[in-house]
Amino acid sequence: MSDRAALLQGIRAWLVFFVVCLVLSGATAFPLVHELRWTESLLRSLSVPEHLPGLMHWIERVRQGLDATDAEYPFVLYGTDWLAFAHLVIAVAFWGPYRDPVRNIWVVEFGMIACAGVVPLALICGPVRGIPFWWTLVDLSFGVFGVLPLWVVRKKIQRLAAAT
Repeated sequence: MSDRAALLQGIRAWLVFFVVCLVLSGATAFPLVHELRWTESLLRSLSVPEHLPGLMHWIERVRQGLDATDAEYPFVLYGTDWLAFAHLVIAVAFWGPYRDPVRNIWVVEFGMIACAGVVPLALICGPVRGIPFWWTLVDLSFGVFGVLPLWVVRKKIQRLAAAT
């Protein structure tokens, strides 16, 4: 296999990984109410309340908030439907670099900028919305772990461009 073909194969594999993660994180925003009920039940069955009471308290609080919102103001959850949709639309944009990585490197760079944007959003909005700091760290991880495969892809695209 030529260097060019190997680079292209590596780029595409990383892009598929990134897109699958993006789609999964978006798709989980649709059934939030049911997911939180299921998560709470699972954590109880694993004896998490005894070992991590802070986590359990947070999950219970979020589930109660979602239950109340769903019962009284279900239209508020429409916002999370749009969040899910945005993830799916952004995932589609990565078809460009999959097809022609060198020409569409800007999509990868856009994704890296979006991942970087997670950091100030979480650090500013988390405290404003009463999110525990340890949960803000979980949110920050999406930006940090999201940028890693994109950084690898960008480096590979740059090598591909130099080889062409």
